[in-house]
Amino acid sequence: MKVVIGLNTAWNLVNFRAGLIRALVANGYEVVTVAPSDDYASRLTELGCRFVALPMDNKGTHPGRDLLLFFRFLKLLRNERPDVFLGYTIKPNIFGSLAAHMLGIPVINNIAGLGAVFMRDNWLTRLVRRLYKLALSRSCHVFFQNNEDLQMFVEQGLVTVNKVSRLPGSGIDLVKFPYTPMQSSKNQTFCFLLVARLLWDKGVGEYVEAARILRSTYPDIKFQLLGFLDVKNPSAVSSEQMADWVKEGVVEYLGVSDDVKHYMVAADCVVLPSYREGVPRSLLEAAAIGRPIVTTDVTGCRDAVDDGLNGMLCKVRDPLDLAEKMLEMIQKTPLERYSMGAAGRLKMESEFDERFVIDKYLQVIQEIR
Repeated sequence: MKVVIGLNTAWNLVNFRAGLIRALVANGYEVVTVAPSDDYASRLTELGCRFVALPMDNKGTHPGRDLLLFFRFLKLLRNERPDVFLGYTIKPNIFGSLAAHMLGIPVINNIAGLGAVFMRDNWLTRLVRRLYKLALSRSCHVFFQNNEDLQMFVEQGLVTVNKVSRLPGSGIDLVKFPYTPMQSSKNQTFCFLLVARLLWDKGVGEYVEAARILRSTYPDIKFQLLGFLDVKNPSAVSSEQMADWVKEGVVEYLGVSDDVKHYMVAADCVVLPSYREGVPRSLLEAAAIGRPIVTTDVTGCRDAVDDGLNGMLCKVRDPLDLAEKMLEMIQKTPLERYSMGAAGRLKMESEFDERFVIDKYLQVIQEIR
């Protein structure tokens, strides 16, 4: 049985879907991964799958380019003739699914997060809703990563309730991210860390402003950022802006790394003041290794945190409230932060183990057969 997995970047496939790809291959499936080529594409063959490069204007809204993407998917799927198409991210979910439906190929979608377009109410949002409704109407199953997105799609008639279910985000590999308790000492400088694609919608501006507020009282505290700059996204933070912040001395930019765990282990608290998420992978990774979290009380982010138990929730777009919650984290004793980290690990084991996600996919694919 052949499975085609469509996504918007090879980086995303390697970092978020490797466990599923390995499991499908181990269960005898032929797996073909499809995405625009990038520096991570060569790593996909190590997972036992085949990679097919498919150009994609991920953030553009030009109808001609989107129509071309549809025909590219149509040609690829006609050539591959898979038994099932797994769609992730907005354009593969829409245009890949429409192409698969036209060819009579069963489709399983994953709505990992609605992105910036659903934070607004304009012509683009309305168009995307219509396209989602058209694309999902004939899908066999649609996974969501949080209940709020699921309920919104059902209530707005974008998908029928009998074909949806919720997954615990993309899941977390608890072996790859082992519990690593904090090693606190009196001479250690407290360190906050934000890990994300560096977009304004991720709350990067609020994080920087909160750092300015706290530095007036705690000048030695570290405020670190790790992630891609200058991504193709209208909400992207520029390298020039980051250079200004670093020159000001308010934050430390760590660049990009494939070993996120190394930086999380060195941090005392992981922060993500995002405006909206599916379920953010960085928070699952932080909780798995035993780090307390400060994040916003919004869709997706709140799923990873039991407020006051393994982290704290703050108001969205509010650097003052974010700074207040970060200050509370600083003022907690090492034992209190250790307890928060331990609670986070237990939450990941009971709710977000990647095996839950893999088992559900295998079950739904088996039902299609």
